[in-house]
Amino acid sequence: MASLILVRHGKSHWNKENRFTGWTDIDLAQEGISEAKSAAQDIKLKEIKIDLVYSSIFSRAYNTAKIILEEIKIKDIAIEKEWRINERHYGDLQGLNKKETSKKYGEKQVFKWRRDYLTKPPLLNENKWNSDKSLPIFENIKDSDFPRGESLKDTLVRVEGFCKEILYSKLDSGKNILIAAHGNSIRAMIKIFENISDFDINKIEVATGKPIFYTYSHKKFKRK
Repeated sequence: MASLILVRHGKSHWNKENRFTGWTDIDLAQEGISEAKSAAQDIKLKEIKIDLVYSSIFSRAYNTAKIILEEIKIKDIAIEKEWRINERHYGDLQGLNKKETSKKYGEKQVFKWRRDYLTKPPLLNENKWNSDKSLPIFENIKDSDFPRGESLKDTLVRVEGFCKEILYSKLDSGKNILIAAHGNSIRAMIKIFENISDFDINKIEVATGKPIFYTYSHKKFKRK
């Protein structure tokens, strides 16, 4: 039996400012650093020996994983960056304040953009898409894989690719794994692991800096 730990990154500067972040590389705020340290203590109490660590390509997730490893004094594990567990791409909403966007478009529409399984946000235009995908942080992502905006379903498809190609085989070999990712990529994993319906997934909240623990055996996940 293997263990899997999912941690949404600690609060970032844009979380504090209530902005849509998506594929914008925003780092941890001081509160987020404290949350990562607190997550490390929660993990330490479980006495799980971590064998492998994955994070998204973004600083807020990578640094959350880094802080956790530092706090529990693990020095010999490299954090592997995996773009398929990036946050959902929020398209043309990225950078906008959520409250102001709700005033402009209505709370129901913004809730649908944020929570509905199938609804995509307004997509990036051609110029913005070309500009964003040329940034150095995205150099290992093919143009055909770079989104203009994603629904949760779109996010789940790439997350599931990571699970099938990497995660399940590592867990099958008995490795205990820590994943530092994002609210929506973790929601996608929870939907897969717990077989949650398309309708009910909009009720799932993932708090920043709060580890979610699973045991894994024979392709089945059980939340601790």
